[in-house]
Amino acid sequence: MPKIDIRRPHQLSIGEARAVVDKVAARMREKFGMDGQWQGDTLQFSRPGVSGTIAVGSDAIQVKAELGMMLAPLKGMVEQEIRRKLDEHFA
Repeated sequence: MPKIDIRRPHQLSIGEARAVVDKVAARMREKFGMDGQWQGDTLQFSRPGVSGTIAVGSDAIQVKAELGMMLAPLKGMVEQEIRRKLDEHFA
């Protein structure tokens, strides 16, 4: 399965960064039907065809995802969209 692993530095507090991730997760739920649940400072998410985590650290956000067979050909596009969203919220 194709994997995505992106780390983006930030200068927010952990609480502020978590709030941003919550906002993005709510949008993912609306748009893609993605379920998410916090385990400490890590949001675990999944939907058919993709699963992963968004870890909030004191100085960086780490997004890891595994794409299923159906989404494998779209890995570049999915990765580009994740980077765009991280730039938008954490640049």
